[in-house]
Amino acid sequence: QVQLVESGGGLVQPGGSLRLSCAASGFTFSSYFMSWHRQAPGKERELVARIGNTGVYTNYIGSVKGRFTISRDNDKNTVYLEMNSLKPEDTAVYYCFGRNTWGQGTQVTVSS
Repeated sequence: QVQLVESGGGLVQPGGSLRLSCAASGFTFSSYFMSWHRQAPGKERELVARIGNTGVYTNYIGSVKGRFTISRDNDKNTVYLEMNSLKPEDTAVYYCFGRNTWGQGTQVTVSS
């Protein structure tokens, strides 16, 4: 059974940092691109960052470039999203996606 489980969300002040993790199981993790998406209240879900199966290829939406870093550990079947210099507009539920499967999401709230 394919499963993605996110963790690491929470409440952080503007300018702060969080590291999200997504643990994968039930498929050959190292063979698949993985991505992080987010959905803010009243908005459509959007792609935030994507990483190739070896970790060499990465891509980001413009609003997070230079602040967020996607990475993966194929030995641990885990993909990460390091988020720095967080802004209130980064507030959203963050979802992990891979092998046509969504995780359950983790809430990130940026507020003073």
